[in-house]
Amino acid sequence: QVHLAESGGGLVQPGGSLRLSCTASGSFYNTDTMQWHRQAPGKQSEWIATITDTGATFYTPSLKDRFTITRDNAKNTAYLQMNRLQPEDTAVYICAVGAFRGQGTLVTVSS
Repeated sequence: QVHLAESGGGLVQPGGSLRLSCTASGSFYNTDTMQWHRQAPGKQSEWIATITDTGATFYTPSLKDRFTITRDNAKNTAYLQMNRLQPEDTAVYICAVGAFRGQGTLVTVSS
């Protein structure tokens, strides 16, 4: 079992930034690939980004210019830096390692 705990969500105005964190525990290894997804109300889950153990990154093209995924292997933590947020970015942001998912952290973009 891998346990994932996301944090850093909240209310932000359009144009603002947030940094989300995802800390892994349990049967997690630093060689595991980590991912961020999001699920907006009434919509299907959307893959955002992936980071490998060596730091290689992959993004969904529409978000690549505004979102950045990083990780700190010493802390078993992945981050998602989100800039120039818009109301359509409102969603629950979920961290994933393999088949395991966290509970998510809610990001609301509103004035």
